[in-house]
Amino acid sequence: MKPSTFMVGVDVGGTFTDVVFLGSDGTVFIKKVPSTPLNYSRGIANSVGKVLSENKLTASSIAEVVHGTTVATNALLEKTGAKTGLITTKGFRDVIEIGRSRLPVVHNPLWVKPVTLVPRYLRVEVDERIGGDGDIIRPLDTDSVTKALDKLVSYGVESIGVCLINSPHNPAHEQKIGQLLRERAPHLFVSLSTDIVCMLKEAYRTSEVTVNAYIMPLVANYMKALSDILASIGVKAPVYVMQSSGGMTTPEAAIDRPVEIVECGPVAGVVGAHYMASRLGLANVITFDMGGTTTKAAIIEDSEFTRSIEYEVAAEVHRASRLLKGSGYIVRVPAIDVAEVGSGGGSILWVDAGGVLNVGPRSAGAVPGPACYDIGGEEPTLTDAYVVLGYLNPNYLLGGDFKINSQRSYQAIEEKVAKPLRMNTLEAAYGAYEVANSNMMRTITAVSSERGRDPRKFTLFAYGGAGAIHAAMIAKALEIEEVIITPYPGIFSAFGLLFADIERHYVRAFRHFLDLEGLQQMNRIFQTMTSEAVSSAEKWGYPSAEVQVERYADLRYYEQTAELTTSVLSGEPSEQLLSELRERFEEMHQKTYDYTLPKRDVEVINLRIVAKIPSPRPGLPERIGAVSKSSGITTSQRKVYLGKKHGLVDVPVLNLGQLEQGAEQGPLIIESYDSTIVVPPDCKVSAGPLGAVVLNIKS
Repeated sequence: MKPSTFMVGVDVGGTFTDVVFLGSDGTVFIKKVPSTPLNYSRGIANSVGKVLSENKLTASSIAEVVHGTTVATNALLEKTGAKTGLITTKGFRDVIEIGRSRLPVVHNPLWVKPVTLVPRYLRVEVDERIGGDGDIIRPLDTDSVTKALDKLVSYGVESIGVCLINSPHNPAHEQKIGQLLRERAPHLFVSLSTDIVCMLKEAYRTSEVTVNAYIMPLVANYMKALSDILASIGVKAPVYVMQSSGGMTTPEAAIDRPVEIVECGPVAGVVGAHYMASRLGLANVITFDMGGTTTKAAIIEDSEFTRSIEYEVAAEVHRASRLLKGSGYIVRVPAIDVAEVGSGGGSILWVDAGGVLNVGPRSAGAVPGPACYDIGGEEPTLTDAYVVLGYLNPNYLLGGDFKINSQRSYQAIEEKVAKPLRMNTLEAAYGAYEVANSNMMRTITAVSSERGRDPRKFTLFAYGGAGAIHAAMIAKALEIEEVIITPYPGIFSAFGLLFADIERHYVRAFRHFLDLEGLQQMNRIFQTMTSEAVSSAEKWGYPSAEVQVERYADLRYYEQTAELTTSVLSGEPSEQLLSELRERFEEMHQKTYDYTLPKRDVEVINLRIVAKIPSPRPGLPERIGAVSKSSGITTSQRKVYLGKKHGLVDVPVLNLGQLEQGAEQGPLIIESYDSTIVVPPDCKVSAGPLGAVVLNIKS
């Protein structure tokens, strides 16, 4: 990039919209503004516009914008997607209703099955049949397609998903239906299952294509609004969108396959943590991201983050590749393996009928927000608990940009938490803090101990607006000895957006035993998929020489039902290559399941490639958190409640920049523009490389 040009990362969350400008010379500008749920693009214009005006920059200095959004996730959670129809093979109308017959709870009679995205009256059948070998058993009856379309149009659908039995073996009928729909109803959005995920298991494909069709119109409108709002403030730079896999894509591709961006918000921070961990020489890291609505955790092991090849969206508690399934909508698009729980700074505190204190999953969001925001919120939230406990500045947030009313926090917690629990306000607020810690520990164990990894052998990377308030206590409970608070923790996910590559994942159904013949067939299919990826890149103006391709295969032992994705080295098929592939698979099987079956045949189920176009990495200054020194915060003291053991004590409050003077012993409160770090007793804190803050935890 030319001098004084900027890469811009914009992360839209349920509570705040974060923006970071990272200059080619290492200059950093940040801004955090409340999100605008009625029109999220307004929050983007507000944040970008303020950075430009406050720093006397021109819109032409922006070279690239990378965006992460929760718009698709929210639509699935709140069921605000498009009115969607489904066309399927005769006899398979109810596959979407039957699903996998897996329940997240077995003995709870009050559990309610997730609402089907396409009601039964909008699911229509057509006469056709493809065999398991790809042969056409019954040709497609185009009259039945016309009748199905007319019926769905009469019901006013905006989008249609198409999923036919065995179409991954032969997509001809799906493609013909897609052609007919686009000719006869060009105003409708159309999704074909083989264009989304070309793999077998019709229940999964039906779920995937309906999710894609359900959010397609919403994402299309959002991307247009984003383009228009950026143009209105003079930004003409190319825009990219983060995918769930951790790579970037174009807005056009995001509109065609919005299912690939559903989890883009949570993964941006993991991408940033991966980059920063590599700069710090850390190979094993657990990321802990606590925002206003949810808390997310992921694992980076041996300097690589793990991807799950299937997960559930809009689940009650999302634990990516866990066995507990059935509360969301299954999709098999690649995604960084993130565990998520509905507990964040804006989570509402409530006491149930049994007298038990709960934190979330409902959130006050940006509007009306926590009680202390004083803009109409009446429910007590975790943020209000922080104010009562003395963890947050009682007068303002964001370096003075955001005034708060601390008295409202005391009133809300006293009336709706302390009195029902018959305890004083401080104890009630601290109880909420401990319940939140317990909830968030679940996300960390979900990606570590539940996967056979010992969290004590990892460094905890904490970020998110509220992550640094909880990180030390959570690490102490899990016996993690070191916590790194990232620079600009409150907007770190926006930073992460700037370290992703342009990326596209391709998958093909392929079933064969892992032998030399199978390897030869795999090689031919890999070559075809690579040619498709290169052609796609050239279509968007990228030369073929820039495209880097990684090969993978989903492998399992014969008669198993779960696969493990294993990297496949390129090269001519040979016995040595075959042996190396089996060895890599068995190493992964041993690590994941703690056993192998050396005498059992191995099956290949799917083939995958990842096509990447590496993005130029912006130059980071040695201390990217240095701007926090000028946040206006000076040394002081305030009363802080640290639980029954320590009580209410006077705790020093430091400016982040003051840590450069040497290590400090807790208890301490460290304030910066976008976050507050709580350092409990028995912990030491010091300035780390790249503007990070290091906490050494005494178990």
